[in-house]
Amino acid sequence: MKADRRGSKLRLSRLGRTGALARLALRIGGRYLARSPRLIFASADSRGELRHEIALRTADDVTEELGSMKGALMKLGQMASYINEDMPQTFRTAMARLQHNAPPMSPELASSVIVDELGDAPDQIFVRWDPVPIAAASIGQVHRAITHQGKAVAVKVQYPGIARTITSDVRNVALLRRVAGAAFPGLDARSLIDELGERLSEEVDYLLEAENQELFARYYEGHPVIHVPHVVGELSTARVLTSELVVGTRFDDVLRWNQNERNMAAETINRFVIRSLYRLHAFNGDPHPGNYVFHGRGRVSFLDFGLTKHFTDQDLAPLMDAVRFLAIENDGEGFRASLERAGFLRPGAPVPTEAIVDRFGLFYATVLRDAPMTITPAYASAIVRRFFDTRGPLAPYSDVPRQYAVLQRINLGLYAVLGSLNATANWRRIAEELWPFVNGPASTPIGEAEARWERERLEKEVSLDRSA
Repeated sequence: MKADRRGSKLRLSRLGRTGALARLALRIGGRYLARSPRLIFASADSRGELRHEIALRTADDVTEELGSMKGALMKLGQMASYINEDMPQTFRTAMARLQHNAPPMSPELASSVIVDELGDAPDQIFVRWDPVPIAAASIGQVHRAITHQGKAVAVKVQYPGIARTITSDVRNVALLRRVAGAAFPGLDARSLIDELGERLSEEVDYLLEAENQELFARYYEGHPVIHVPHVVGELSTARVLTSELVVGTRFDDVLRWNQNERNMAAETINRFVIRSLYRLHAFNGDPHPGNYVFHGRGRVSFLDFGLTKHFTDQDLAPLMDAVRFLAIENDGEGFRASLERAGFLRPGAPVPTEAIVDRFGLFYATVLRDAPMTITPAYASAIVRRFFDTRGPLAPYSDVPRQYAVLQRINLGLYAVLGSLNATANWRRIAEELWPFVNGPASTPIGEAEARWERERLEKEVSLDRSA
């Protein structure tokens, strides 16, 4: 473990992080071994209490360890908190703390990053600076501040050395799987960890994140329910990202709202996914609930664009063909051919088309029927199980192509969030509004407001083109 110059600690070396993970695994295993005689001879009620006690202490241990280590390890905990309903609730609740409430770095260390990046102490760069972070995540933590122009901002400060920790983490695959398997019962850790290392290194480049965030902020400017905060460019660098401050309700509190409010919030999140993919050709690849701030009546702010995937027309063509053949034309063979072109299915696989439609069609089930559908936690869990299924007859012939790895993560995250909200809507009608090959009429009050915004946005673009 390596101490930084200000006294906060962040394990940077592969050896140090490997040792910490090994000790965590031994501690978890020892805890179960030490209590096994009590479990054997206890009554049924007592066994349940003992197991709950062990699970709770283990979850707290894992949360504290992953939170202090940051990087890919903490990202694993964040994803585990919402992506798999089969995980025991004790673990999911503990891991949820990692979404926006992980152990922070010291105020002195955060201040040193501001000095290095912006040239002076925070209380000189800003009129007001809160040394206590409002959120601490896997790559950096966020502080509130007031600029000299009087603007309230959120300042994301990157953990020093985090790039090296990410490199160390992705090389620790074997031990990561061992610890994740012990700490997260029921989680398919192999698939999750393999996917995690693909693009995580992009998240440490705050200049790239600022560029991506501004792309979304400009596109959604004036949208009735979707909001992306603008970046304050003059106060942003490769390791500091300053944006407009967003104040609202966090996801855990939204779960206690009435069902109508939850449905509207879910509709907005769903619209953001579909519109960003099919109209903007880009999407935030880290859709965990800690990146959403809610304002009621369907209004949602979207944060954190460190892992943004851009899609070309060529990337999207087979995806649009697949949903069109399956949902619109009911053409199983066309659906199969689209999956083959995209690389999800090996051409000529010796399996019937009916099995392919059954296997892959589950991911499109929300848009196959023109009727209201409730997305439950059980349904979201079934999607995840199907995605990670390595024993089915199609497993030897199916894969997730590299260009779509982030997209699959987006889809799994979306289903997990909507399932947590028990969201009900006519998802088919909403999708038809946004599918470029349908361009259907507005089907909800939010859809009507969005259609007006879209007309005004296009009229403004035409006016600017004419004046130019």
